[in-house]
Amino acid sequence: MKNIHILWVDDEIDLLKPHILFLESKNYQISKATNGADAIDFIKEENYDIVLLDENMPGLTGLETLMEIKNIKSGLPVIMITKSEEEYVMEDAIGSKISDYLIKPVNPKQILLSLKKNLDHSRLITQKTTFNYQQEFQKITMDLAMINSYQAWVEVYHKLTHWELELENIEDVGMLGILESQKQEANSLFFKFIRKNYQELINNPDGPVFSHSLFKHQIAPELNQETGTLLIVIDNLRYDQWKIIEPHIAPFYKKTKETSYYSILPTATQYARNAIFSGLTPLDMEKKYPNYWKNDNDEGGKNLYEKEFLTAQMQRLQLDLKHDYYKITTAKSAKEFDTNFNSIKENNLTAVVYNFVDMLSHSKTEMNIIKELAGDDKAYRSLTLSWFKNSPIFSTLQKAQKAGMKLIITTDHGTINTKKPSKVIGFKDISENLRYKTGKSLTYEEKDVYVVKNPKEIFLPSQNINSSFIFAKEDLFFAYPNNFNHYVNYFKNTYQHGGISLEEMILPCAFFDPK
Repeated sequence: MKNIHILWVDDEIDLLKPHILFLESKNYQISKATNGADAIDFIKEENYDIVLLDENMPGLTGLETLMEIKNIKSGLPVIMITKSEEEYVMEDAIGSKISDYLIKPVNPKQILLSLKKNLDHSRLITQKTTFNYQQEFQKITMDLAMINSYQAWVEVYHKLTHWELELENIEDVGMLGILESQKQEANSLFFKFIRKNYQELINNPDGPVFSHSLFKHQIAPELNQETGTLLIVIDNLRYDQWKIIEPHIAPFYKKTKETSYYSILPTATQYARNAIFSGLTPLDMEKKYPNYWKNDNDEGGKNLYEKEFLTAQMQRLQLDLKHDYYKITTAKSAKEFDTNFNSIKENNLTAVVYNFVDMLSHSKTEMNIIKELAGDDKAYRSLTLSWFKNSPIFSTLQKAQKAGMKLIITTDHGTINTKKPSKVIGFKDISENLRYKTGKSLTYEEKDVYVVKNPKEIFLPSQNINSSFIFAKEDLFFAYPNNFNHYVNYFKNTYQHGGISLEEMILPCAFFDPK
């Protein structure tokens, strides 16, 4: 530990000699001042790590000295020490951004604890977090070797995300590298699990909640005629992005439940989000609503009938509730929805799709500035959080809370930062998505994909009689042999969805009551 330099300001500094000797024995360097004016001069001339400041001094008071210190060096931490327990003194000190507030008489160990909390905080947290992850690393490694259920995969993914966010906070590059390797191993094993079990899971009524069963099993039971509910589907929101958004909802809403569900394959909007609102698999949507469903290469928008799908599903579930649906795709439409919030207050259910995160992932592919701003998962999360805190959706949530509405937040699929290409060849009718392909006579790297030669087995429609589906594993993306290098350089390190990864398939659904 470097030699910490402390300025202690107290008009009775001579009475504090035992405290000073104790701190010096702990390798702290102490400079002394007996009044505020001298302290201000010292701070102008010398660099201190922290200031211990008595509140009750003749001449400049502690609060007046504090204000001057903050004017000179706003980032210099100050611990206020006072005999006063008056609430206004505490409020003034806190309002002036003190680092701690101690009431006299204080003993040396109290001061030592406050110093460590303010100066050694990061190092101590880093050590503890690193130690805890090292212990957890072994447990996760053992879990990965034995895991064989969809529930266990949810638990492991949540653990990995927890440690990713914890290690990110301490910026331990070495530990983050180890975690990244563990995530890659997890995704490799998860792909093998899905390839082996997906057909059985999606055909099993006692299996995981998938996109097409989410509304029926998780959302519908929360709806009633007495309370309005705001259902927000944030397109393309991963679990890690959700975890950094969630704390900002806490001042307005209390969480009553959080579940996880599995996106269907392909993990793409036209399949997964239509499945949520219709309560049907893509194959059943094509059969029952041929005017609404479009396959990959059909012309026109692929998600134009979510409102109609929602109404039909609620009728099928015999939910006689007043409801409405809105799709937010621009800042203007988000502001209009927020401005007109009163028009939805009487609804039992208001479903809102926000497309921002999906647009962000596509923008990273197409715009160099977004590629710079979202170069990795940490930056991608940061951009998502910045959007959320500054978007009209945040205002809408607060209005919903004041109106006494329940809140449900979920998503349709996640996304993954793609790193490695996998060659694929097909006829001209091959679909365009980089993480899955459907079409006739596909040629591909067998080891890189989950192949479904009969799409009906996993409730997917076929474009043609001989059409099959392939889904990319881990962080791969499909590339054509023609102009291969240009294609790879353009799409490498971009966020894509449609394939098989923990990030794309395991999704949050959180339920809140207003505070």
